[in-house]
Amino acid sequence: MGFFLRRLSFYLVALLFAATLNFAIPRAMPGDPVTMMFANASVQVTAERIEAMKKLLGFDEAQEWYQQYFTYIQSILNWDLGISIKFYPQTVTEILGGAVGWSMFLAGSAVILAFCIGSVLGIFAAWKRGSKYDAFVSPGMLVIQAVPPVVIAMLVLFTFGLGLKWFPTSYAYTPGTLPDWTSWAFYKDVLYHAVLPLLCATAIQIGGFLISMRNNMINLLNEDYITMAKGKGLNENRVVFNYAARNAMLPSVTALSMALGMAIGGQLIVEIIFNYPGLGTVMLNAIHARDYQVLQGQLLIMTLFMLFFNFLADLLIVALDPRLRKGGK
Repeated sequence: MGFFLRRLSFYLVALLFAATLNFAIPRAMPGDPVTMMFANASVQVTAERIEAMKKLLGFDEAQEWYQQYFTYIQSILNWDLGISIKFYPQTVTEILGGAVGWSMFLAGSAVILAFCIGSVLGIFAAWKRGSKYDAFVSPGMLVIQAVPPVVIAMLVLFTFGLGLKWFPTSYAYTPGTLPDWTSWAFYKDVLYHAVLPLLCATAIQIGGFLISMRNNMINLLNEDYITMAKGKGLNENRVVFNYAARNAMLPSVTALSMALGMAIGGQLIVEIIFNYPGLGTVMLNAIHARDYQVLQGQLLIMTLFMLFFNFLADLLIVALDPRLRKGGK
């Protein structure tokens, strides 16, 4: 319980620090979002309307900075992330709520697939290190990992989308279709449109998990209990998976949790190239429109997910490793 409370308090402080930066950065920049919003307006905007918009968006000049700060923290606790400048009067919560599910599906599926595939490949690469399999798979994945994501995405797009025309090249489902989450046909349409972006997002990450698992396995293969298991004549698969891979998996749990936390911010390049309606696309549109309210909300959500999955990793590591569990009491 002491370990749990210490880690929880640490992440709460980290969240408060991130929220404070989120509050301070837009206000440290010259000007303010409201003035920029109306700077290129085709119609004359009165000073009264500008002041009203500043109050609405949390930039009330009549308030001191600390009053604005406490108002901002209160709005976060109420999950009121403000109103979008670009899509006024639509709220930030509505905009991000419509995109976060698609990013969770795409990025989460990609990370889990990359983790499973990379871990299995890494286990066999370590067990058969020095073989032709290891000489081909490990460098090959390193090469793929070194290729910029935009290049991989463009190759996949032109090969399987525009060239062979096997899969659609944009959107999360067929344009004009009304989402029906009770229809199996709609789910198939969603999966069909997700093939190419999911393939790209998965391929980009496999190499990292493979190398991590391979290195962890190699470090464990020289341990005494592995040598003893081999000496007893145990089945090779049992030694690999029950003894070596089980313990090598522990450090990978942290890597998986961190990757999930980072992925929820959206596979920016993949989402842009395939016009996928996730958080990455929302962020790009918000940057172009200088929609600070949406950017603030998105950065806050990304921080929340990152801290949550890191906290989950801490709990999983303690649950899986009895040595840490005893030390945490």
